[in-house]
Amino acid sequence: MNSREPAVGLADSAMPLGTTAGVRETNLSLVLRTALAAEKDAPLSRAGVAAVTSLTRSTVSRLADELVAGQLLSEHEPPDQAGPGRPGRPLVAGHGIAALGIQANAGYLAVRVVDVSGHVVASDRVDGNQAGRDPGTVLGELGSICRDVLAAVPAGVRVVGAGLALPGIVTRSSGQLLLAPNLGWQEVDVAPLLALPEELGAGLHIANEASLAAVATARERPGRARRYGDFVYLSGEVGIGGAVMLDGKAMIGDHGWFGEVGHICVDPHGPDCPCGSTGCLERYAGMEAILNAADLPLDTDVAVLSDLALSGGAAAQAALEQAGWALGVALASAINLLDVHALVLGGHLGQLCEVLRPTLQRTLDARVISARWVRPSVHAAPEDPAPGATGAALTKLEEVLDRPSRWIATA
Repeated sequence: MNSREPAVGLADSAMPLGTTAGVRETNLSLVLRTALAAEKDAPLSRAGVAAVTSLTRSTVSRLADELVAGQLLSEHEPPDQAGPGRPGRPLVAGHGIAALGIQANAGYLAVRVVDVSGHVVASDRVDGNQAGRDPGTVLGELGSICRDVLAAVPAGVRVVGAGLALPGIVTRSSGQLLLAPNLGWQEVDVAPLLALPEELGAGLHIANEASLAAVATARERPGRARRYGDFVYLSGEVGIGGAVMLDGKAMIGDHGWFGEVGHICVDPHGPDCPCGSTGCLERYAGMEAILNAADLPLDTDVAVLSDLALSGGAAAQAALEQAGWALGVALASAINLLDVHALVLGGHLGQLCEVLRPTLQRTLDARVISARWVRPSVHAAPEDPAPGATGAALTKLEEVLDRPSRWIATA
């Protein structure tokens, strides 16, 4: 996987680039992103930012003053240094600007506030089966959790935007949830039911849960990439969501419906799927499907399933063998189509990555046309109790990084 440093989910600039204000906005964003992209153990000083960006030191110093005043950056005391010369003061991420990330899944509701440093300043997660419940009731409860989490945000932290992750097809233009098979929802106008405070609800970003979880996988914090660049992401919960990341950005499609990997057909004669088709990947590799195949209760912990398979449990081994095969069939098709050879498994698939890997890798090696030259690689996603909520918050913070002058003006 590559480590290029592209932007994720940037908002379009509201100012023409040729104007003085547009040039200032571009340079503010450049200075901010350069500082945030630096290694945590090797932060850049103003002189270091100037060297990386080719801006003059005086320009960087002036812009850094504004970014520090706006709490987007913070400036630390310089480290002790032997020898001549005064060391520069490191510029690091500030803690005064944050965004609200929200997630509704079939198995839990989650809310978290993440600041520009990537720190989770307040959060809550409520586990429970949401499948088949009235969307107005569920979203009303989720809105109540949001208000409680916002009330717990420390004084001095401004929450400047909100994003919502949903496990289904979300229309890009309107944010309407068209279909969430595992929740049993369709054609839901989500934002009014969530009833966020007006300043957050007006700019609410709503997207597919897997696409936003993939952003959390791609980003260590706003402005800084992990080692993942181009990859196919699978989000394993009750069913399976999917996303494709190219240059650190989630592919969206014309309508926002890209990446439904969980509904790639593995066997057209296979079991019925709630989406209306048959033989979909999630009918073999979703958590409920695996537990049913292993003849285990649906509340069985993933670790118990893994232990059973590793200790020789025949039913558990057979269920995971089938899941690994189905994943390999579906993902081989994705790799052959997209030429993206890195696969990242999240949710229960990430937890089961090591026991799934042998069958999955063997199937990929046999079915990916280019495997002789570039072998597909399989990785577990970083642990995160609510990756969709994290990715939703990071997406809103990337908009701040793209247009920092708005938040400096209101500091």
